[in-house]
Amino acid sequence: MPGFLDPVNLLNSFGTWVLLGLLVVVFIESGLLFPLLPGDSLLFTAGLIAASKSAEIEPFAPIGVLLVLIPIAAIIGDQVGYLIGSRGGTALFKSDDAKIFKKSYIDESHAFFEKHGPITIVLARFVPIVRTYAPLVAGAAKMKYSVFLTYNIIGGVLWGAGVTMLGYLLGQIAIVRDNVDLIFLLIVAVSVLPIVWEVFKRYRSGRAANADSADEPADRPAA
Repeated sequence: MPGFLDPVNLLNSFGTWVLLGLLVVVFIESGLLFPLLPGDSLLFTAGLIAASKSAEIEPFAPIGVLLVLIPIAAIIGDQVGYLIGSRGGTALFKSDDAKIFKKSYIDESHAFFEKHGPITIVLARFVPIVRTYAPLVAGAAKMKYSVFLTYNIIGGVLWGAGVTMLGYLLGQIAIVRDNVDLIFLLIVAVSVLPIVWEVFKRYRSGRAANADSADEPADRPAA
């Protein structure tokens, strides 16, 4: 994989500033419109390293420090994303002709938030790419700030501390420690499943709509 997507390579690239670099990456991926970073695998690796079970990089922070600082970086990142969305979201999503920031995304997201509730902010944490845009869309869709803040904190703790602790605990198991690359691939595969399912549902709905349109009788020509 590209160097910046390899969590060990990325952490090593920070030299003596590994902890700061890790927190910056978490902050950026959480809400600064740059989703192509190894979020889940990076946190898992950080936990693995804290357990002193990585032969490629020395421990750079105790697990307790990581369990506090990583969620804070994630929460602050989402706060910035929400601020960007609330201040300039409507400008970003002003046209349906745009390739990325379509206005329909705001309408669909607002309806999605209304249907599923603010728990969406928590669930989005565990889906690559989606976790980057969720706070932006929440801000642009005018989700109540106090509600967003509450679920942002819950999601930030569950994701930031949860995935890191998972790496720390599983790092104690020999079969996991000896197959880290496979574990990373599994994490990525599980993470993108919701995206694949959503794309499939949209594709199937589009096919069904086209089929219904084709089945409608054509207007008869005037006599």
